[in-house]
Amino acid sequence: MALAVRFTTLTVAVTAAVLLAGCERPPVESVQRGYRGTGMQHIVNPRTLAEQIPTQQAPVATPVADDSGPRANQVFQNVKVLGHLSVAEFTRQMAAITEWVSPTEGCNYCHTENLADDSKYQKVVSRRMLEMTQKINAQWTQHVAATGVTCYTCHRGQPVPKEIWFTAAPQNKRSDFIGNLDGQNQAEKVVGLTSLPYDPFTTFLKDDTNVRIYATTALPAGTSTADIKQAEKSYGLMMHFSGALGVNCTYCHNTNGFGSWENAAPQRATAWYGIRMARDLNNNFMDGLTKSFPAHRLGPTGDVAKINCATCHQGAYKPLYGAQMAKDYPGLKALPPAAAPAVEAAPVDAAASAAPVATVATAAK
Repeated sequence: MALAVRFTTLTVAVTAAVLLAGCERPPVESVQRGYRGTGMQHIVNPRTLAEQIPTQQAPVATPVADDSGPRANQVFQNVKVLGHLSVAEFTRQMAAITEWVSPTEGCNYCHTENLADDSKYQKVVSRRMLEMTQKINAQWTQHVAATGVTCYTCHRGQPVPKEIWFTAAPQNKRSDFIGNLDGQNQAEKVVGLTSLPYDPFTTFLKDDTNVRIYATTALPAGTSTADIKQAEKSYGLMMHFSGALGVNCTYCHNTNGFGSWENAAPQRATAWYGIRMARDLNNNFMDGLTKSFPAHRLGPTGDVAKINCATCHQGAYKPLYGAQMAKDYPGLKALPPAAAPAVEAAPVDAAASAAPVATVATAAK
């Protein structure tokens, strides 16, 4: 009997240890972000934060070059995006891109001996990425504000950004009664190792699908077309937000009512624009490059790598903790020649679609 008791105790202890291994050990720190006692807190793990800090440091910029003299497209051949820069600034910008994207491979990552040659796909892609960066800095200030982005925001010294996504491959159901997982129940990292649908990105960051499923009335039968599966996809996207920014739900939402725009933190409106920015970039920049990439750079369904929140944020509430790199690189801030189209405004409440902005949550007391 004593042996059985000891064996049972050991089994319980081992099981508990395995279950708790997935939890963060204390201590954790909390920051009050709203009225006391309402759960409006931001949770921080000091150990995780200490590991993250070195990865969120922006490289030191060299001084902006002299803007006088001939333009780059007057001296060099086949300069299509940055040709308006002076030769000195163009050269400085090229050196910075090499440091940001391919410090090991150097200039040869994109160029052949003939610098005007477009035979390398990397050069074709990088040209389009420069145009994408310019558009973000010029037309998506509702999300990036005056901080802007550079190539380094995503690449961090790597030719391929660490955080990208592809459309998930369809399940191979075979003929052995494996069942239909319906795109979930796989404990994927992108949804916090939960059973939520593991490809919320195709639905929300490529397709124009409404994320909001929150009811505004009690027992809202017949007032919404959202079903449980759509709600699970929305929650999957929220789990991605949390991990990508290193925050919890109250960074954007008010615990008194997650669906309320009036009582939400300002960050919710910023995130609203971020969703639409990601859709714009994925559909109007990344998708168009599918044929430019070799097969080994495409996903399991043949699609090109795409952008989500983690691509820029990489675990920080602001990429590089808000370091303003773009201000030091005039070529990345250039306004495209065509007039910028108006960007839709974030809603004031769940039903509205006109100009918004979420207000600051009730001040801490």
